[in-house]
Amino acid sequence: MRQQDFELQYTALWLDLEAWLSTSRWRWRKKKEQEPVSEEFIARVPEAYRLVCHHLALAKKRRYSPHLVDRLNRIVVGCHNRLYAGNPRFRYQWLRFFIIDFPRALHDNSLYVKWATILFLIPGIMLGVLCYFNPEMIYSVMSWDQVREMESMYDPSRRILGREREADTDLFMFGFYIYNNIGIAFREFAGGILLGVYTVFVLLFNGVILGAVTGHLTQLGYYETFYPFVIGHGSFELTAIVLAGAAGLKLGVSIISPGHFTRLGSLREASREAVKIVIGAGVMLLIAAFIEAFWSSKASTPVWVKLSVGAVLWALVLGYIKYMGRRASMMYARVTDGSE
Repeated sequence: MRQQDFELQYTALWLDLEAWLSTSRWRWRKKKEQEPVSEEFIARVPEAYRLVCHHLALAKKRRYSPHLVDRLNRIVVGCHNRLYAGNPRFRYQWLRFFIIDFPRALHDNSLYVKWATILFLIPGIMLGVLCYFNPEMIYSVMSWDQVREMESMYDPSRRILGREREADTDLFMFGFYIYNNIGIAFREFAGGILLGVYTVFVLLFNGVILGAVTGHLTQLGYYETFYPFVIGHGSFELTAIVLAGAAGLKLGVSIISPGHFTRLGSLREASREAVKIVIGAGVMLLIAAFIEAFWSSKASTPVWVKLSVGAVLWALVLGYIKYMGRRASMMYARVTDGSE
């Protein structure tokens, strides 16, 4: 069909949709010269929206003029925003995720969370004790240059704690922490595809490094700089690393033991819950990066303030995982059973 014939056939529908968009109640200024849209057409808007989506696809496929494609695209976007912006289901979907979906996924997959915690904590505790009583042990997991850099980062005489900054701005470090933390979490999650072996390695490796650093710095007497620095963002960062590892373990187990599914089907089913965990962990890592860049690195903040705030954050994070997960799972069970 020629573009001219196409426009003649459907222009009336497009004009009606444009009129409906121009009289949107969400706009503070309405076009007074525009005639009101009939109630009959408003009732047909969802059907008209589906049609104009089809028209846009046809215009692109047939390579009609960019002007027509742009016009149809504006109508489609406008209709989508108008139809779904006022729907509470879409407006509060993010809130439902953090109140129900994410904590329920953690509760229902608590076995993987426990195993990820064990794989992360046990090596960390062992290396921490060894490096505390044997200062030379740190060099078995870190190079000499890395140890010197790490000691410099938490030197009590520094004005700003943490990593050496390439740019003296908190915003720069915020971006760096996001890049670093998200990278670790993604490797843990994606490592589940390799039967969970790489996920286990990342959990063990990060646990070993954290434990070794903690034991060594404590032995040096840097506890007044190290612990106030890590306690604030550590509640979100370390917990998120464990949760991302749990998601990776779930993927790995789904491949090793698919049950009555095919391996691909089992992986697909497992990924539905695993992705929820990873998304929640990603948000936690964003929060951790913000705290680390704008709060933890400030040496001027009193130690007791940092420790107090850190303790509150740890209580909130652990309480959220434990109690919100149980509550969300119970609520979901009651709804699905039809008891409410």
